[in-house]
Amino acid sequence: MASQLFSPINLAGIELRNRIIVAPMCQYSADEGAATDWHLMHLGQYAVSGVGLIITEAVGVDMAGRISPGCLSLCTDAQEASLKRVVDFCQTFGNTTMGIQLSHAGRKGSTDLPWLGGKPIPASDPRGWATEAPSATPYAPVGWETPAALDEAGLARIKAAFADAAIRADRIGFEVAELHAAHGYLLHQFLSPLSNLRTDAYGGSLENRMRFPLEVFDAVAAVWPKHKALGVRFSATDWVARSSWDIAESTQFAAALKARGCDFIDVSSAGNSPEQSIEVGPGYQTGFAAEIRRQTQMPTMAVGQITEPHQAEAVIRSGQADMVALARGMLNNPRWAWHAAEALNAEAAYAPQYMRSNKALRGLPIPGNPPVAVKK
Repeated sequence: MASQLFSPINLAGIELRNRIIVAPMCQYSADEGAATDWHLMHLGQYAVSGVGLIITEAVGVDMAGRISPGCLSLCTDAQEASLKRVVDFCQTFGNTTMGIQLSHAGRKGSTDLPWLGGKPIPASDPRGWATEAPSATPYAPVGWETPAALDEAGLARIKAAFADAAIRADRIGFEVAELHAAHGYLLHQFLSPLSNLRTDAYGGSLENRMRFPLEVFDAVAAVWPKHKALGVRFSATDWVARSSWDIAESTQFAAALKARGCDFIDVSSAGNSPEQSIEVGPGYQTGFAAEIRRQTQMPTMAVGQITEPHQAEAVIRSGQADMVALARGMLNNPRWAWHAAEALNAEAAYAPQYMRSNKALRGLPIPGNPPVAVKK
């Protein structure tokens, strides 16, 4: 039978050539929020490697929304130009769809680079900044500064920052946008009762905890072109016994997003509490994606220790998810899609410069690569 992993899928008016997604992976290599040559190399290698969609690392919608001083941001013209350079390269030489993940780190911002320990950087440090969150509750009681609780003006400012970043992302040429509501960052902080202790209209009940993330989605949807895909990544569960944020609540959140026109859900888990106790193993999160897909009929991406081609094919063929997103597996093997095509007797897009490298590189090469020189 023909591989379903290598079959196309439509998200809004965007067709992905296959269902292999490069998941967002922080690189901690930005310069004052701007993309560098590292990002050109990092994303460029995937653009010529046969995947269906590349989603950038988490891009802060403002400078205080970054996770670390080395993370990307999209709130200035210089940052926009730096990312456009990367996307232009990928679209010129590659044959994949480019997506961006828009994010705000909230109370988990102002942290150091992983290879420097990854610890929180105090706001008093020249490299750090003061953080904000739904409530004045730090991520952990030791080592983390207490964030400022967002007031109405702060909520409006961050919603506007998401919308402004989406406008910039559209101008850059991204065709897919994903809002980051997973892994303990700001939108997840609102969804979880572990981090949202508010007593106003944005806290307490599930309806109230969903309110701000849904308002952010609406603000972005209002400026994002309808033919381009808009989705949300969220953690399906906190993996904390005393938290109500689990698959039951997250499925209701997915249903509310669907009612607002969300095009896909990228299903991850955890990240909002050091109390989390996770049962990790191959494909350990695909069950969450399957349940959300079953109850909402929304296109879903499954992530989490999906490493082998036949494993990925089984996730799609069995209806657990519509797409599979790989992160560490792609870091380890940027040519994963080529090898998967060979294993599944399918075809992958390829750069003609590399066609002699793999038996799966059949069919037509990436059109326009290499570009034809134009005489001036």
